[in-house]
Amino acid sequence: MTKNDRQRKIIELINQYDISTQTELTNRLVEAGFDVTQATTSRDLQEMRIMKVTLANGTYKYATAKDTDIKINDKLQTVFEQCLVSVDYAINIVVLKTISGAAQAVGYALDSFTWEEIIGSIAGDDTVMIVVRNEKSAKQLVARLTKYIR
Repeated sequence: MTKNDRQRKIIELINQYDISTQTELTNRLVEAGFDVTQATTSRDLQEMRIMKVTLANGTYKYATAKDTDIKINDKLQTVFEQCLVSVDYAINIVVLKTISGAAQAVGYALDSFTWEEIIGSIAGDDTVMIVVRNEKSAKQLVARLTKYIR
């Protein structure tokens, strides 16, 4: 079985079960016939940008970053809440204003997710410019990020 097969299986498993540890995921992969170690699982999770999210009951589980219904993990949510000042767009460009010196942290937080509408971003000192696919995507991203402005 190939790396792609294994990574497809990881997505299948984390969508099917509330898996909260690399050990549990590795065991499920072995049960499914994959010859993997925890180190391989760890590398796959990092490469695939799979993260832990908090469930309503306070426990954690792995989830794909593409899943737009999942909550942003606490640390990255805090970055948005503490640093975002404003969000606006023009056609397919979204501009985030942050507190001074925080644009790099906000840019890093954005890059942690594989939101399909984002093509790329550039961060300066207090501004992040994001290029998205179209105006509809820009409006959706603005709505998503505006929730974090306090």
